[in-house]
Amino acid sequence: MTTRRRLSPAARREQLLEVGARMFAAKPYEEVLMEEVAERAGVSRALLYRHFPGKRDLFAGIYQQAADRLLAQSEIDPAGPIVQQVRAALDAHIDYFEANRHAVLAANRELVGDPVIQAIITDELGVLRGRMLDATGLTDHAREVVSAALMSWLVFVRALCVDWLSAEAFSRTELREMCVGALLGALGAVIDLEQL
Repeated sequence: MTTRRRLSPAARREQLLEVGARMFAAKPYEEVLMEEVAERAGVSRALLYRHFPGKRDLFAGIYQQAADRLLAQSEIDPAGPIVQQVRAALDAHIDYFEANRHAVLAANRELVGDPVIQAIITDELGVLRGRMLDATGLTDHAREVVSAALMSWLVFVRALCVDWLSAEAFSRTELREMCVGALLGALGAVIDLEQL
């Protein structure tokens, strides 16, 4: 065990999330042990469990933190070219997915029925949809149609990324361009893309 040091509760929680994030990125979900997280963090198991009552709680904290960071990197400026910004946001997400393959697969496979994990994913998708929709400037019926298309596209992107992480049957560039192509195809069927 590493040397213990006193931290504020907030700093300790942050430290535990960082240690846990590295472990969940490096190993499949089922192979991460809370005892090992405590040991690597240099804390007792009791202290770890005080902050996170179980492994799923630790994972949820890590996944929420990741979603918040990804959203911070995925702002959409209505004045800029939306397609370029979508590509940049996709790159940020794909970077995270690639670096945290095990965590992403766990959230979308082993924990697919977990309401807390799925709420984090659903909330992130909702924020992304809202940002993209607001950037279009559309109103009324066109806004409703595009809103539905965007949510369906985000679910498609999630499923395609999980498949890519699992099999890597195509390149990262092909992944991103399939995602962008699907978005343009869906939106092009209902709006004039020149508006974007």
